[in-house]
Amino acid sequence: MTIEEILAEAPVIPVLVIEDVAHAVPLGKALVAGGLPVLEVTFRTPAAMACIEAMIAEVEGAIVGAGTVIDAPMRQAAADLGCAFTVSPGLIAGERADGPVPLLPGIATPTELIAGLAAGFRAFKLFPANIVGGPGALKALSGPFPQARFCPTGGVSAANAGEYLALPNVACVGGSWVAPPEAVRAGDWDRITQLARQAASLR
Repeated sequence: MTIEEILAEAPVIPVLVIEDVAHAVPLGKALVAGGLPVLEVTFRTPAAMACIEAMIAEVEGAIVGAGTVIDAPMRQAAADLGCAFTVSPGLIAGERADGPVPLLPGIATPTELIAGLAAGFRAFKLFPANIVGGPGALKALSGPFPQARFCPTGGVSAANAGEYLALPNVACVGGSWVAPPEAVRAGDWDRITQLARQAASLR
């Protein structure tokens, strides 16, 4: 799948920071059951790689990717794990759209967006979305950059996701609210499925 096809799968991509590999499969199943098949597991914990492997192997219907990818070796590691996609908080020097696994690079400025377009990318993560202007910034970028599509992440919540998703240049949003840490720790998978169902209905 291309990154554009992956972003079109659901209105919300859960951004997951998983501390315990035992939580990975039930968490993934709960989110997929709620209608959110695209799962970004961030490379922020020692368990991340094992979590990704478990989700790919055991969560039917999941499209699993790696987040917080900040250099070329991490992108390659994600490809080796079998990830469907990768996400970076910024532009990675030297990386292009035609790498070993689809990459959604982060941008925060028009200058970064121009550099990303020159590297062959057409879909971007606006990060941190709430800090760099939110929906207003995306509206402003749509004029000079009509070819770019965005997944805003950072400060996106159930309360403001709809405002982002109403914009024509927004493919989806990324957010952590669909998997609250306390619900994950408690194994409250029914609550997470319900939050995912509500998020999936935002489009």
